[in-house]
Amino acid sequence: MIANLNDVLYKALEGKYAVGAFNVYNYETIKAVVEAIKENKTPAIIAFGEKYLANMELKEIANLVRTMTLDMDLPVVLHLDHTKDIDTIKKAIDCGFTSVMYDGSHLSFEENLKNTQLVVEYAHKNNVTVEAELGSIALGSHSNEDEGVANYTDPLQAKEFVEATKVDCLAVSIGTVHGMYKGEPNISVDRLKEIKALVNIPLVLHGGSGTPKDTVHECIKNGIAKINVNTEISRQVVSLFKDTIVKNEEVHFSQLSTKAVKIAKETIIEHMEMFKVYE
Repeated sequence: MIANLNDVLYKALEGKYAVGAFNVYNYETIKAVVEAIKENKTPAIIAFGEKYLANMELKEIANLVRTMTLDMDLPVVLHLDHTKDIDTIKKAIDCGFTSVMYDGSHLSFEENLKNTQLVVEYAHKNNVTVEAELGSIALGSHSNEDEGVANYTDPLQAKEFVEATKVDCLAVSIGTVHGMYKGEPNISVDRLKEIKALVNIPLVLHGGSGTPKDTVHECIKNGIAKINVNTEISRQVVSLFKDTIVKNEEVHFSQLSTKAVKIAKETIIEHMEMFKVYE
């Protein structure tokens, strides 16, 4: 069943687990997430970013996801990820997306707050949840993002921002990266604890690829209810294609498509399991 973030994230907070938000770009990646949900019996967020509008249109994504999840009992969130254009956000809501992320992390605090308020007003009228981002995340390797300079989230600003915007969840910067880490991860759980003490909504961790399991669990115990995964799925599928080319295998495109779904699904399930805390 199609849900929004409030339907899944508060249950995650209570149950001490995080819901994975898995980026999709085409039919194969959507199918991989859907199959992973069914096989692992775990709710998930299907996330389509503004950057991937060159791959598929919003209406195509919305219609495809709704068709593919008709027989599902577990909640599935259709989420618009990392979007800076408010008009695109409105179009996604009108197409049937149940959750959106306005990314104003590149703006001043005041402008980010003002724009997020506008998005929340439009979204909440349509029973759509809103994620915002405060602070910014560094750019790692193998990332598909255009920019990224680390700027940790200020706890006092986070409190002011959440109270003023009425946003449903907040993505925070505590040391993760977009893409893969170039060195040893240095993630500040202490900064996360400071934010959690002042903010009473679910928190979001971007940059889930390559983050150590123990650190992930510490973050979940301290307010993280949603974790984004993109790069690791892409790397696994691209590696499959590279190996196929190197081996000079005669493979039909339909076979590559099936293999891509399988390896993406396996990677998604690995992360679903990581996001559960068994304590």
